[in-house]
Amino acid sequence: MGKTIAVTNQKGGVGKTTTCVNLAAALAANRKKVLVVDMDPQGNATVGCGVDRAELRASGYDMLMDNVTIRDTLLAVEPGGFQLVPANEDLTAAEVALLEERGREQRLRLQLARVKREFDFILVDCPPSLNILTVNALVAADGVLIPIQCEYYALEGLTALLNTIERVRQAANPALRIEGLLRTMYDPRNNLATQVGAQLIAHFGNQVYRTLIPRNVRLAEAPSHGLPALQYDRTSRGALAYMALASEMIRRDRQVDAPTAP
Repeated sequence: MGKTIAVTNQKGGVGKTTTCVNLAAALAANRKKVLVVDMDPQGNATVGCGVDRAELRASGYDMLMDNVTIRDTLLAVEPGGFQLVPANEDLTAAEVALLEERGREQRLRLQLARVKREFDFILVDCPPSLNILTVNALVAADGVLIPIQCEYYALEGLTALLNTIERVRQAANPALRIEGLLRTMYDPRNNLATQVGAQLIAHFGNQVYRTLIPRNVRLAEAPSHGLPALQYDRTSRGALAYMALASEMIRRDRQVDAPTAP
């Protein structure tokens, strides 16, 4: 059965969507079956996959409102080799409508249960705020991947996110765990970035991915072409970094699954 990973940080602009789309493409390049679920009303992951938000026949909104099943929303992202549950601004209406629904925090989990066995990884791109959409993602997830920019204010936001994860764990998803912390937009020439990175490792140890995602022009350009960086420029530093991250994640999973010697 596939692993569901919520890619989230309550601070915006840290590379959540970039990570979702490019990690999905990198995992697919490693012959993994991958699904990306866009849970952000801005629909940036959808646009980054080359999908026109205005032309959607069914979206994440329809899925969450039980108007359709998740299978009715699936789109093949041909360049990336993965599948997508797209989103547009309609998701904002779902935020309001779900407030009055019973079991509202379980909607995504129940829908993903229909297809979870068909994928190796399900990556959920969360909005940059704590709302019912983010809670749905955390309740549905097995783990949380936290992209974090190595700057002072990022550490302050991390504390709030960890508190949120703990509350969700206690209230609705006891199995939820930190999948890993990913240092993004990393510039080794910046002393503060190096210091914050060292603090993260000192506090979280092996939960911090060894892979560093650099600041890279190709990563920034790729979404405007509707392509993951791996398809836009496979030799770019950004594309190679996400390939390294995919390999690290797969290696970690193998170590977890390996039987313990008596």
